[in-house]
Amino acid sequence: MLARTARSRVPRSEGFRRGLRQGAPFAVAGFILAASFGILADEAGFSEIAAIVMSAIVFAGSAQFASVTIIAAGGGAGAAVAAASLMNSRFLPMSAAVGPSFTGGPLKRAAKGQAVIDASWAMSSRGDGSFDEHLLLGASAIAYVTWVAGTAVGAIWGDKLGDPDALGLDAIFPAFFFGLLLNELRSRRARGVAALGAGIALVLVPIAPPGMPVLVASIASLVGLTRRARAEALERLEAEGEPR
Repeated sequence: MLARTARSRVPRSEGFRRGLRQGAPFAVAGFILAASFGILADEAGFSEIAAIVMSAIVFAGSAQFASVTIIAAGGGAGAAVAAASLMNSRFLPMSAAVGPSFTGGPLKRAAKGQAVIDASWAMSSRGDGSFDEHLLLGASAIAYVTWVAGTAVGAIWGDKLGDPDALGLDAIFPAFFFGLLLNELRSRRARGVAALGAGIALVLVPIAPPGMPVLVASIASLVGLTRRARAEALERLEAEGEPR
């Protein structure tokens, strides 16, 4: 009870600032990866403005890399859009999970859901099915700024930065998300979900279209969901006097 009361008294601005601090390492990694995306987009024939606008609107690394790679290989815009949509479809269940933790009405919560990204979603999880709304928004905000800025650097000055693969920039995001995963493997259920998801992805990578292994592997997360966890999260929000 005391813990809930103390948390309810934490100013929203403090939660947002905490998100900025905790999201800073991700933002640095995102800046470097965004620079490599800007270089790739330039090589694929995108104008500087087009690459920057794409990052500002889409704000999803995997989807952007997939679509630009398809265009660079000679694919059409339809195939690129389809691949990007497939990659981003994972945000539907992620946003549904975090939705009950957002305050405000349906439209306001839907707008906040646009800020959900992989890292902020993972960092804001309280481990019981609920999420820290203001931490999530803060972590996403700093990531957004560095993602767009990194794209601009890569698109405009990419020819002076060298080959991103030769510099090992392609390994930054996988290493970062592996670190996030390690932090979540605290229970037997979490370890089982991670192992199941990894197994599904490994089986599908050689045979499925790009993006499909990640999407199908996310089904494993349903194993980690329980009605009890959701009920406890809603009860806590009601106890703190926050609208669902």
